[in-house]
Amino acid sequence: MGPTPDPTVAALLDTSSTVRLRPQFEGNNISYAIGFKQINYLAEAAVLHHFRAAGLPVGELYQRFGLGFDLVALRSRLGALLAVDDEVEAVVTPVTKDGEDRLGFTVGLFVEREGKRVKCAGSTVRVALRVDSHITASEPLPAGLARFTTERLGVGEQTKTEVVPEPYGSLSRGRGTTGPDPVLTELIGETNAFGWRYRIPYFYCHFNERMQMSGFLRVMEEVEDLFLADRGLPIKEVLDTRGWIPVVTQSRIELLDESLMEEELYTVYTVENVFKSLLYTCRMDCYVLRGDQLVKTATGTITHGYLQETRPNVWEMATLDDAAVAALSTPRKVSA
Repeated sequence: MGPTPDPTVAALLDTSSTVRLRPQFEGNNISYAIGFKQINYLAEAAVLHHFRAAGLPVGELYQRFGLGFDLVALRSRLGALLAVDDEVEAVVTPVTKDGEDRLGFTVGLFVEREGKRVKCAGSTVRVALRVDSHITASEPLPAGLARFTTERLGVGEQTKTEVVPEPYGSLSRGRGTTGPDPVLTELIGETNAFGWRYRIPYFYCHFNERMQMSGFLRVMEEVEDLFLADRGLPIKEVLDTRGWIPVVTQSRIELLDESLMEEELYTVYTVENVFKSLLYTCRMDCYVLRGDQLVKTATGTITHGYLQETRPNVWEMATLDDAAVAALSTPRKVSA
């Protein structure tokens, strides 16, 4: 056995915590329901509270010990609908195993429905503590914390490329790629995928330099929106004409390397399967170009279905029609 951990570290590793939270109104996009991104934000907020409850709030981790809190893996399964006025009971349970170098937690999100406690989502979260070069630690680390620190979040898979990207702006105007991009063309090949090139903004980043998990959740949400429009299923048109809206049943994102502020992020969104005309799963892979190396910095998956509004504010799972299945299953050819 190793040395006895500091009481704050022991609390992180051994003690569960509970906090009551409310979803952000920003996520109330359709009817009174809250979308998947904000549900994942609640899981992150619960883990942040867990650090505070243990006596290691993330601001102090940075100021006292020179460590940045980075959520490096987030997997969520969504169950019951979360509504805009819900108060959520978030239960964080540590699940870090001996020898692991990342802090692990499960997060259960519970709401009350007709007097019963109902689980609306469950998440698994992994956290790394990134040594920050911008500041100097003012105190030694609490005993037991060093094993969770790292000089870099990861070293992603690297692939040499000879393609030369177009100058920024010619293909990345507005929100999405509107024509062939040599990097995306190489990444996509003949697969059933959609590509998007996007300059990482500072407001998707933290600790002065790198994109954080919430930024990748935003990218996952936006690339889905762009993908559907590209396949002839733009969300508003489908909502207006068929009464359908995409709904997420599960999502996963893992950071493989660091994506830096103002780098261009090449996101490839690949349809992996369409299941029984009810659900479809897509894989998101994110890359940056550094010199002649394409570096994969994040990967994840998301499973979607559609809800259909059968009458005002009453939603049921929709069965995808043949046109929708064909749009999802058939790669779109972009002429040069």
